[in-house]
Amino acid sequence: MTEQHEEHAQQFERGTDGPKVILVGVDGSESSMRAAAYAGGLARRQHALLAVVYVQPVLAAGAALGAPVMETTDEIADDLVAQIRDAAERVRGIFEVRWEFHTFRGDPYAGLVTAAEELKADAVVVGASEQAGHRIIGSVAVRLVKAGRWPVTVVP
Repeated sequence: MTEQHEEHAQQFERGTDGPKVILVGVDGSESSMRAAAYAGGLARRQHALLAVVYVQPVLAAGAALGAPVMETTDEIADDLVAQIRDAAERVRGIFEVRWEFHTFRGDPYAGLVTAAEELKADAVVVGASEQAGHRIIGSVAVRLVKAGRWPVTVVP
C-alpha cells in the first residue's frame, strides 16, 4: 500500500457499506419512543449498532432554586433504560438488535451532536418535536438537518 492509501485507510469514513452506528435520541416522549422503534428496525436490517442517547438537560435555574435536578434526570435515564430493556426482551429470539444506552449532558441539540461525533454515528433518528414553541425557535430535528453532517430521519 502506498503511504497515502495507508493514511486514508485509517481514517474514519461514513457510508461505505451501510451504517455501522445508528443513533437515536430519546427523551421519554411518544415521538422519541416511536423514533427508537424505527431506529431499532433500521439497525436490525442493517446489522448496525443502535446507540440510544438520552441528553440530560442542564437546568441551572432549577439547581439555583434547590431542586434536585441531577437526581430527576438520572431517574429519567434509568426509566428510559428500563423501557428499552423491556422492549428488547419482548422481541428477543424474534429480532436481535445490538444496542447501547448513553447519556450526555447539555441542551438536546448540542448533546446529540456530541454523541454523534463521539460514537461515530452514520445516521441520526429523532422524534418530531411535540412542543409548540419549536415553530418559532426551531426544533432539534430541524437544527440537526440544517447542520448537514449526518443523514437525519425525523419520525412523527
